[in-house]
Amino acid sequence: MTELLTAAQMRAIEQAAITSGEVTGLELMERAGAGVVEAVFEEWPDLAAGSFRAVVLCGPGNNGGDGFVVARLLKERGWEVEVFLYGDPERLPPDARVNHERWVGIGEVGQLTDDTAFDASNPHLCIDALFGTGLDRPIEALGGVLGGLHGLAHSTSGNKAGVRGACKVVAVDLPSGLCSDTGKAFKRSDRRRSAHDAASAHLVVTFHAMKLGHMLAEGPLNCGKVVVHDIGLSKTGSGKGTIVQGVCGSARLEKHHAAHKYTHGHALILSGPSGKGGAGRLAARGALRIGAGLVTLGCPPDAVPENAAQLNAIMLVPVHDADALGRVLEDARINALCLGPGMGGDRARELVPAALRVPAPEPGPRPGGPGSGPGRAPGSGPGRAPGSGPGRAPGSGPGRAVVLDADALTGFADDPDTLFAILHETCVLTPHHGEFARLFPDIAEKLAEPATTGPAYSKVDATREAAKRAGCTVLFKGPDTVIASPDGRAAINSSQYDRAAPWMATAGSGDVLAGFVTGLLARGFAPQDAAATAAWLHTECALGFGPGLIAEDLPEALPKVFRQLGL
Repeated sequence: MTELLTAAQMRAIEQAAITSGEVTGLELMERAGAGVVEAVFEEWPDLAAGSFRAVVLCGPGNNGGDGFVVARLLKERGWEVEVFLYGDPERLPPDARVNHERWVGIGEVGQLTDDTAFDASNPHLCIDALFGTGLDRPIEALGGVLGGLHGLAHSTSGNKAGVRGACKVVAVDLPSGLCSDTGKAFKRSDRRRSAHDAASAHLVVTFHAMKLGHMLAEGPLNCGKVVVHDIGLSKTGSGKGTIVQGVCGSARLEKHHAAHKYTHGHALILSGPSGKGGAGRLAARGALRIGAGLVTLGCPPDAVPENAAQLNAIMLVPVHDADALGRVLEDARINALCLGPGMGGDRARELVPAALRVPAPEPGPRPGGPGSGPGRAPGSGPGRAPGSGPGRAPGSGPGRAVVLDADALTGFADDPDTLFAILHETCVLTPHHGEFARLFPDIAEKLAEPATTGPAYSKVDATREAAKRAGCTVLFKGPDTVIASPDGRAAINSSQYDRAAPWMATAGSGDVLAGFVTGLLARGFAPQDAAATAAWLHTECALGFGPGLIAEDLPEALPKVFRQLGL
């Protein structure tokens, strides 16, 4: 679990340490600069074995101060170092100015403009210490410089090149031009082909913790590899609303030695008509593999033979209409539902309200012993507030856990408020970008707006706003999947950097994810935890399988992932 910070949170942590007397700003700057040099030599060990040439670009703030430290430390190792400053040295912050003066005592400082002539292809190393996380507007005056850095990082494989290979580009904290809280590039008015909105880097060295911008939007495309360097700040969390990446909760995935199928819940997956049942079968297989004790596929009567020919451990029940669904839900053992994959819009519009308006049965004595079993809806256990959404009768109790995906979302695109009125807090919505835009068009429009001032509107902001409006957990899919609940908690599951799995872009992978979420809800996970854990496991399955993956492979990869977790 990795805490991700906003720029404001990071500033507050640093300021608290300085105010308490724990450390001075100069000491933090020295540690940061030393951390950059250490990370460079760890990434490219050959650079530590000799004297080479570096260009260091320093900005007008403390990021620039870090750059002066890097320049001085490299020069002390015998490197030839060329330093450029963007801005007036007299206006540097106090700590940055001290390090500027230290550098001036041993080397020259050139003035950086968009017309500055320096050969960025000749150095072995180019350090971007221009703005880091402190930027809150476009860099209009340096589009050509940013374009040069962007081009270097994307035209050469610096992480693989030898010492005599192409220049390695290293950013201090964040490539200049990116918004630290959103990963968006601040859009400049200058659209010359040689100019660019943001720099890129082969290696980014950040401090204390990763920032949101490293994980969201254009951040991963521009950041290359990100290394977090410890500069000695206290490891204190930021409190409510902390963003975490890679949530798993592996201990809760274990099954007790005395467990049986009824102690791990019963998931009902509602499927579509004959010829359209593949998505539902994928979701059902995912729910079963992730640990639901029982899984039933509910489909129209004409689809029963087709599904029966392809399913074994998954049970079948004919569900023609809302009345039939109501009869099926009289079974108190069914505690989690999934609607949407392959259903079709008309069927979704009929069955979704029926599923959401049926309260969860009261728990009774259960074979699994106290506190576990099929009678309790996720979210109704100790420490979890009962749910009664805006469309529920007072006193009707929490609703069954319900996952809505695909057609169950698109079916309400013309009138999303009708859906929101009947949702409750044990629901999970799992839209991709298009489905999100249909349900939350105004939020999607804000998210699509170019970043012109900071902090800009992020995917985390959008998902939180959507969750609050819907009154339930929202899992907004993508390589930077964001999961948020109405109370503001949020998690990011990033399928990028060392967890990049582009082969997940295959038909049916989202249906499997919906099944994973449903299976964990059936097992008693709270909605936010179920969605975050399912997303994490979904990526791990894809990583474990590798290229050539199709959706059917994802559930079958789960056993290996579980073994790696020690389950």
